[in-house]
Amino acid sequence: MGVWGLPYGDGVADGVVDPFDFATAALVMVDAAGLIECWSAEAEKLLGYSSADVLGHPASAVLDSQDGLAALVEGRLVADSWEGRISVRHHGGHSVELGLRVRALRVPCGRGGWIAALCSAAALQRWELGQATMQGLLTQSPIGIAVLDTQLRCEWCNEALATMEGLPAEESAAVPERHRGGLPAIERQAGRALATGEVLSAVEHEAPQPGVTGQVNAEHLRLRTSFPLRARTGATLGVCQTAMDFIDRERDKGRRRLVLVNEAGERIGTTLELGRTVEELAEVLVPQFADFVAVDLVDGVRPPEDLATRPRKGQGGLYRAAHLSIRSDDPEAVVAIGAPTHYPAQSPQSRCLATGLSVRDADVSASTAWLDGDPLRLDAFRRIGVHSHMVVPLRARGVTAGVVTMLRWENPDAFDEDDQLLVEELSGRAAVCVDNARRFAREHSAALALQTSLLPPALPDLSAVEVAYRYLPADAEAGVGGDWFDVIPLSGARVALVVGDVVGHGIHAAASMGRLRAAVQTLADMDLPPEELLTHVDDLVLRLSEEAEAASDGVVIGATCVYAVYDPIGRKLSVARAGHPSPGLAHQSEPVEILDVPAGPPLGLGGFPFESVEFDVEEGSVMALFTDGLIEASDHDVDAGLERLCFALAHPDRPLEEICDTMVRTLLPDRPRDDVACLVVRTRGLDCDRVATWDIPSTPSSVAEARSEVVAQLARWNLDDIAFTTELIVSELVTNAMKHAHGPIGLRLIHDRTLICEVSDASNTSPRLRRARSSDEGGRGLFLVAQLAQRWGTRYTTPGKTIWTEQPLPARAHDVTRAATAE
Repeated sequence: MGVWGLPYGDGVADGVVDPFDFATAALVMVDAAGLIECWSAEAEKLLGYSSADVLGHPASAVLDSQDGLAALVEGRLVADSWEGRISVRHHGGHSVELGLRVRALRVPCGRGGWIAALCSAAALQRWELGQATMQGLLTQSPIGIAVLDTQLRCEWCNEALATMEGLPAEESAAVPERHRGGLPAIERQAGRALATGEVLSAVEHEAPQPGVTGQVNAEHLRLRTSFPLRARTGATLGVCQTAMDFIDRERDKGRRRLVLVNEAGERIGTTLELGRTVEELAEVLVPQFADFVAVDLVDGVRPPEDLATRPRKGQGGLYRAAHLSIRSDDPEAVVAIGAPTHYPAQSPQSRCLATGLSVRDADVSASTAWLDGDPLRLDAFRRIGVHSHMVVPLRARGVTAGVVTMLRWENPDAFDEDDQLLVEELSGRAAVCVDNARRFAREHSAALALQTSLLPPALPDLSAVEVAYRYLPADAEAGVGGDWFDVIPLSGARVALVVGDVVGHGIHAAASMGRLRAAVQTLADMDLPPEELLTHVDDLVLRLSEEAEAASDGVVIGATCVYAVYDPIGRKLSVARAGHPSPGLAHQSEPVEILDVPAGPPLGLGGFPFESVEFDVEEGSVMALFTDGLIEASDHDVDAGLERLCFALAHPDRPLEEICDTMVRTLLPDRPRDDVACLVVRTRGLDCDRVATWDIPSTPSSVAEARSEVVAQLARWNLDDIAFTTELIVSELVTNAMKHAHGPIGLRLIHDRTLICEVSDASNTSPRLRRARSSDEGGRGLFLVAQLAQRWGTRYTTPGKTIWTEQPLPARAHDVTRAATAE
């Protein structure tokens, strides 16, 4: 318990809690006849009488007093309430000084009575003293006090704070609506106190304001403190802020430097952007410390995104990173931000950079020597009257990153040793922030370069689809993510469309994305169905997670993915997804829809099945596959994002690039907080006259008949140049199917940008390429097929398997095919 019973620590004191509160006071209820009806346990402790001793007895007999309750019972108190002090005899025989508060009871039935609350006189005195102290602190003390609610709206402030903040005197007791929420100096610190729950204090510098009535024309240092206000239940009610001014009539440099150091700690290094960090240093120094500040950084510290445009001459020199002046006609404007700055060998800047030591006027033979003899700059600084300058190195972790040049002309004082020590302290802090920003920028640039190198440099030109895409990396603060996309050609003129998103940001996410993209490409080449492919990728992510856990590096591996296969011959789309948003599809004749595909678990959980769904897609439809960053932007929820996506896809006849631009413009803010990858695809169909199909009976003459049919079909397609090689391939594949497989045999030729030959049977036994020995009678057929075809492979289907080959078209036929596809 503190002075006068006021609380400190976690205790509850009589000076704060009303002693007549029903939760703590002794309560006595008296009926209209003056008989005691109720006697609380606190009353028993206070006066020594048990309830059995007093219930039903006259109050005047029990409370043997000549005033207070006895007077009330005897009818001498006319008012409905009374409060004061009384002297009552204790059950033990001694007198007790009590505080008493009496209220009359009015009930509809006509019965009346009184309820009395009693407490010790000492507790009442402590409470009254505490109330008087708090009242005096709020209304008479020079300490400014404001009360803000949880929305940082100023609900009340006293006259002292109203004077400090410039509110009219008549508006100090209750802040009117036009001023509520309009006191930024109060809100800045109060917001942090409300968010952290901590007591925050800061020293602020207030410049003199001559001409304000009643204000001393001197500088002020204001100590401002904010702390959260909490109810007895622990709930946060708001924030209380106190402020006290200290008038610095003699321009105490020590206190002003303390303010500058405090301000620098709060304002320098708020972001990890290199350019903004040096700007913050300049803003702290001007005008409080210097009239002009220029920050020149070593060329190697330049942000990575500027390295491509960095001039080759002067590498290793300095470039202007930031400057600030008190003048509107900036004399330093002759040096542009980002431009190289050339200083002579004996200039303060060169000497500071070479030695790592600060240079002041006393160390320089001519105060304008650093101007490098430029008459424009020299005339400008002579005209404004520069009388003092100082150069301080930006040095952190043993490396000098640049120099800070400061000038004074309005400030009459020359830079002294104390000023040099102060700026060296501030520059040291800024240099650490600059080095952190440089390291972060380098890591972000490396992650972005890694991610970009792992994404497809260009998408393939296919007959099945027309494709456009957008990839937007997150801003520098969020870090590079692991979004990716891919368009993978499959056998039979089909195409696989992939969009995925790796959990997390940074180099680890980019590297994991590259591994998953390579795995998906490999599995896609095996012609696995979408649900099986996602199952294998899920196993891979589980293994990667186990490796990360074993390495104890704290990296979490997880991903989402959507995988779709489109067949331009049957106009079929098969889609499966693993915790990823479903694609959007814009039909030619129906409204835009979000495809109903079972969500499936995210990759890396393991043990859960995936399911694919097949859709009929008309030619010319537009489909969008995307990551969640596109629809979960900061300014809208997912449902609103999907609605805007459908709006962007509403006209599928537009160019795909225009559709992509509309999606980005409609759904994304200027600086997305997450990576965004979207793939927009227009489906095409392969005409039936470009596909030939035969059923091959299992008879000895079928092989010759198949060769004849193929040669005739190639003649109709003007592909006689490759008829011989195609005839050999068909002969070998059909013969192998008859010899080693069973069931019906099918043959299909597809005239696409390559000639595709497919032989299907009902066996799921895969052929194996091997090198036949010189004594073997067979085993060379598949080797011959591999030599004649550009690509070959096997894919498994529900009935069995299909062996396929691709042959390049003759140059003339290839040009005709490309032209027909473009149309």
